[in-house]
Amino acid sequence: QLQLVESGGGLVQPGGSLRLSCTASGFTLKPYVIGWFRQAPGKEREGVSCIERDDGRAHYVDSVKGRFTISRDNEKNTVYLQINSLKPEDTAIYYCATDLRDCGIPTTNFASWGQGTQVTVSS
Repeated sequence: QLQLVESGGGLVQPGGSLRLSCTASGFTLKPYVIGWFRQAPGKEREGVSCIERDDGRAHYVDSVKGRFTISRDNEKNTVYLQINSLKPEDTAIYYCATDLRDCGIPTTNFASWGQGTQVTVSS
């Protein structure tokens, strides 16, 4: 069964950090670009970060630049999202998704999605 599983979410105070993981089972992530997305209550899903497959080049939405870092470990078949200096507005369900094309495709065009992991930033 082909599956993406996110983990690492939780409740954290403002200014705290989390490391989210996205692990693939049943297939290898190596040929894919992997994106991280988030959806807050009442808001549309937005792209947060994406990592290319060939050169590992990373992309970030402006609101997370300097705080979030995406990385991939093809041997572990896992992509990580290190999130630092968390703010209440980062509260959302975080999803990873894969596609064989490139990071420039629209969010809704990513082919395969995980079930999400909740990140809550609150004091």
